[in-house]
Amino acid sequence: MGETCLPDELRTLFLFEKLSDRQLKTLCENGHLARFEPGPICIEGEAATCFYVLIEGELVMSKRSGGADIETNRTSQRGVYCGAWSAFVDGVPQVYESSVRVTKPSKFFVLDAAAFGDFVRAELPMAVHLLEGLKVGGLRARQIIDQREKLLALGQLSAGLTHQLNNPAAAAARAVSDLREKVAGMRHKLAMLADGKFSPEGLRVLVTIQEEVAEQVAKSKALELTALEASDREDAIGDWLEEHGIAAAWDYAPTFVEAGLDTDWLERISASVDEVDATASLQGAIGWLRYTIDTELMMNQIAEASSRISALLAGAKQYSQMDRAPYQSANVHDLLRSTLMMFGEKIGKDKPVKLVKDWDLTLPEILCYPGDLNQVWTNVIDNAIQAMGGHGTLTITTMAVGEDAIKVVIGDDGPGIPAEIVERIFTPFFTTKAFGEGTGLGLDLAWRIVAQKHHGNIRVESAPGDTRFIVVLPLVAPKPEEAPADSAD
Repeated sequence: MGETCLPDELRTLFLFEKLSDRQLKTLCENGHLARFEPGPICIEGEAATCFYVLIEGELVMSKRSGGADIETNRTSQRGVYCGAWSAFVDGVPQVYESSVRVTKPSKFFVLDAAAFGDFVRAELPMAVHLLEGLKVGGLRARQIIDQREKLLALGQLSAGLTHQLNNPAAAAARAVSDLREKVAGMRHKLAMLADGKFSPEGLRVLVTIQEEVAEQVAKSKALELTALEASDREDAIGDWLEEHGIAAAWDYAPTFVEAGLDTDWLERISASVDEVDATASLQGAIGWLRYTIDTELMMNQIAEASSRISALLAGAKQYSQMDRAPYQSANVHDLLRSTLMMFGEKIGKDKPVKLVKDWDLTLPEILCYPGDLNQVWTNVIDNAIQAMGGHGTLTITTMAVGEDAIKVVIGDDGPGIPAEIVERIFTPFFTTKAFGEGTGLGLDLAWRIVAQKHHGNIRVESAPGDTRFIVVLPLVAPKPEEAPADSAD
């Protein structure tokens, strides 16, 4: 039970010294005095239920930044207030904007948030209008720029995705065009049957060899030859074909090497044709098989291009979380893969930015907001690429943190973040980019998604050649109805 509130005691506080007797009496009737032992009074992000005014003692205010609580104020001044100070503003999330704790036994005047809001609206209407404009206008501006930040990132990634889709699509179109020519050539080869150049037995042998060649072409995908090995094999096949009187021998050689054939195969073909059909020419048999190989290789190209397009579209759908609930179970590695895929032309093997992955694939799935986490990965990775000037090494590490959290570390070997600004990088509108090139909200948005929405933390450690953004996420983030509303939504 709180102590009795006396108007004369409230009048001694600078916050209330200009109020009338009636106003002070109203406050006392709706509030009470309370004593607190050292410890927390309110926690940042939790629902704001009370307005507190310090009468005696000492309080410390702090805010989360980079995964740590940063002290913003420490005072013993009577009349200092904290808690639900914006309860009179309609249409904004009513949460504690700072954490407050007392360092020694302290005494406060405590007023219920709803009663405080009603009092301010009734007694100070002009001030309410002014403060509402400041508070609500600021939130709306942040929402608009947040949305622009997301759209800018999406536009850049969409351009990259379009370029990636264009490559396999163009490859498939070329293969279809070439295949049409080869099929026309095959129709011409069929005329050889009508001319009686192959006996039934000889034709059966050719068809059998065709089937074996088709299987060999499929296996050849796993066969990797060095440039020197491929050149030596082409020379051997070209020499063999010339020795056996095959016209255009050196045109055939690269195709046979790509199919994984060698001179032993050619010897078998020659022997098979000679044994069963003396009237069939080796030239005709080799030509027939070349058409078979070409068509198989082209169908492989079409299949690979189609698979690549499907994979890119699946990755884009995973990234955007299209047709999925905003809160669900997700594998953090799937989210990272889909985000990296959106940077496909910048990151990866033989790309400007080399990727090093040290992933703990035994990590459990987490209950989270996957679409928002993809935005975090996008902002951090994009900043890393820019910090490295588009060339360098990006390192992504995942690991468990105890039994109830996971950690994702995204590092780059760029020049690092200067010590004097490293504490400010999560501050709204702070940017080191040239005017017009950045909003300064990418990392602020990442911080709010991780810290406020997931109740995790994000921080940075930086030195020249080694900058790391460290994200720690709980295995279970608050459900939508439990999570405080956020302007990043």
